[in-house]
Amino acid sequence: MSLATDRLLLRQWRVADREPFAAMNADPVVMSHFPARLTREESDAFADRSEAGIAERGWGLWAVDVDGEFAGFIGLQPLRPTLPFAPGVEIGWRLAARFHGHGYATEGARRVVTYAFDTIGLPQIVSFTTERNIASRRVMEKLGMTRDPSEDFDHPAVPAEWDGRRHVLYRLAALPSNPPTHQGAGRGGSRPKPVGASTSEGAEGRLRTPLTDLWPSSRPSVPA
Repeated sequence: MSLATDRLLLRQWRVADREPFAAMNADPVVMSHFPARLTREESDAFADRSEAGIAERGWGLWAVDVDGEFAGFIGLQPLRPTLPFAPGVEIGWRLAARFHGHGYATEGARRVVTYAFDTIGLPQIVSFTTERNIASRRVMEKLGMTRDPSEDFDHPAVPAEWDGRRHVLYRLAALPSNPPTHQGAGRGGSRPKPVGASTSEGAEGRLRTPLTDLWPSSRPSVPA
C-alpha cells in the first residue's frame, strides 16, 4: 500500500532506507524534541517495526520519498497502551532536516488524514508532541486538530528528569457522513467520513482488529 500527493510518495520501507534514516535519527536538529538520539541499532529496529506494521495492517508509518529520495516518515500507528488516552491511533511524522520548511509534513499528513477516515474508517486520530515543539504543533493545527489543555500529560516513556516530558495532545474526529470508501493509493481527497468503534483494519479494508492488540511487543526507546 502506498499513498501519493503532488510532491510526495508514502510507501513501504526498503533496506536502502536504513542508512539515511539512521543519519536523521542521529541528527541533533531532527531529534531536538526527543530525550535522546537513536543508535544505528535502535533506528534500524524502528524501521523494522514500521515495515512490519504496514505489512501486517496495510497502513502504518510510511517511508516518504521526495523526488525519489528518502526523506523520513509520515503515517499512522496504534497508541502505546501506557498512554493515558489509549487505545487509539496516532498520526505522526519525522523528516530529515533538509526537508524541513517546505510544507512536506503538512502535505503528507493531509493525505494520511483522508486515508485514515475515508479508507480505514477510524472515528478519530490523535497527535502529540512536547509543549515547545511549535513546528509540529502548527502542522497539527493546519490539519484541523484541536487541543484541550486539560489533556496535556507527562509522557510515561521518557525520563522523569527530562525537561521535555510535558506533552500536548491534539485530536481530530471524523465528520459524520458516509461510510468508508476503502480506496487504494491516490492523491488527496475530501475530509473525513466516519465510522464505527475503536477498531482498526487489515489490508483488505474491513475493520476487525481491536486497537489494544495492534501495538508491537518491541517498543521504541523514545517516543515516535
